[in-house]
Amino acid sequence: MALFQSNQIKVYNTLSGEKEVFEPIHNGNVGMYVCGPTVYSNVHLGNVRTFMSFDVIYRYLLHLGYNVRYVRNITDAGHLTDDGNVENDRFVKQSRLEKLEPMEVVQKYTVYFHKVLDLFNFLPPNIEPTATGHIVEQIELTQKLIDIGVAYVSNGSVYFDVQEYNKRGLNYGELSNRNIDELFANTRDLDGQNEKKNPQDFALWKAASPAHIMRWNSPWGEGFPGWHLECTAMSTKYLGETFDIHGGGMDLKFPHHECEIAQGKACNGSSPVKYWMHANMLTMNGLRMSKSTGNYILPMELITGDNTFFEKAFSPSIIRFCFLQAHYRSELDISNDAMIASEKGYNRLIEAIKVAENISTKEKSTLDINTWANSCYDAMNDDFNTPILIAQLFEGARYINLLNDGKESITKEDLETLKLTINTFLFDILGIQNDAQTNNSEKLEGVVNMLIEMRNEARANKNWAMSDQIRDQLLALGIQLKDGKEGTSFTY
Repeated sequence: MALFQSNQIKVYNTLSGEKEVFEPIHNGNVGMYVCGPTVYSNVHLGNVRTFMSFDVIYRYLLHLGYNVRYVRNITDAGHLTDDGNVENDRFVKQSRLEKLEPMEVVQKYTVYFHKVLDLFNFLPPNIEPTATGHIVEQIELTQKLIDIGVAYVSNGSVYFDVQEYNKRGLNYGELSNRNIDELFANTRDLDGQNEKKNPQDFALWKAASPAHIMRWNSPWGEGFPGWHLECTAMSTKYLGETFDIHGGGMDLKFPHHECEIAQGKACNGSSPVKYWMHANMLTMNGLRMSKSTGNYILPMELITGDNTFFEKAFSPSIIRFCFLQAHYRSELDISNDAMIASEKGYNRLIEAIKVAENISTKEKSTLDINTWANSCYDAMNDDFNTPILIAQLFEGARYINLLNDGKESITKEDLETLKLTINTFLFDILGIQNDAQTNNSEKLEGVVNMLIEMRNEARANKNWAMSDQIRDQLLALGIQLKDGKEGTSFTY
């Protein structure tokens, strides 16, 4: 439970464009759904930032005593476009590139995703459903939309009829504030448009061509689900027709979340989500991250220092601390200077926590600790404002240094409140780990095992230069790899 009585939380709702008082639909029970990764490649830092934002929100709601059911899905099937071209199926493309079955690709990158999030100290969701595990629910949802007249079958595919939806007094485009007439006017001429009644209609189910590997039986023939359909099917199954929070990256607002709203409202006659929340983009050195431009870095490259952008390696705790110094709705830029500054700030807080253990108490306090502690809650209650919270934690560190220098005095009770507040918000709510107290051998083992996986992938792709570079750099650090029949092991 909270240390102090918390005021009401205000949440910025993307749908209304305003901060609204957070009032769960079912009193103390909160349903939260976050769009998870599409597991055809390594999770990138932008994904980490998005999931970290909702990890903190989850942690804070739990701290306040809410019973939270947190659902974060895994997208392991289907296109992210409606054109039906097998060459645009990312799972099929990656399986061909790596010479693996599509579900081997899924398993490989799902495991990697979990390992990365574990390094960053994420709490696991309560439920982590997969798209392929809910094909039946998606078929049933598609049939329901056909039955109520807002979807139609065309050449074995099923599309959502956007114009029919709007004719019923509903509003496709309400989340992203887009005008449907403008959407029709600006639609590009894509493959598969001749199957649609309207250019902006989106696929609920796509007929599989003979070249498609991932395919399932349906009333309309063999095919696969549309990308937007899976989240509606899984969120409503586990959280109900209307639930509290739906989160994701800003890039999902349109069309993905817009389509989810349409599917939910068409089926149930009401908006499926009370509070839509979106995390903003991550940039690096002032530029958008992009593989094509080379302005791109993976989480493990930042953790190990194996990159050309940063002067040293940074622990997951420092990276997490850096990310949370920006509000989740603000764009965040990471650079060498930003990471160095975050490391200094992190060390300053950790050092203050150590100093606090040896502070002498007095009969009277000259500091208003309760007001300061409540200011930490005020920060989080203001749309989960982590940078303001961190500023308050630095203020707490300043108090500790003043007390240590004998410039202020504090009672035993107030000192316990000061220490408990800093520890609770820094470690439990922000999820920052104390690197000095973390088992370094376990962390090292986890990092080395991930580098071994990267080396195995490089060898499978006959990238011998990368394979040798990983081996040689580990050896330079005193870690020797040994390749054997049962795989690669290491000693140090």
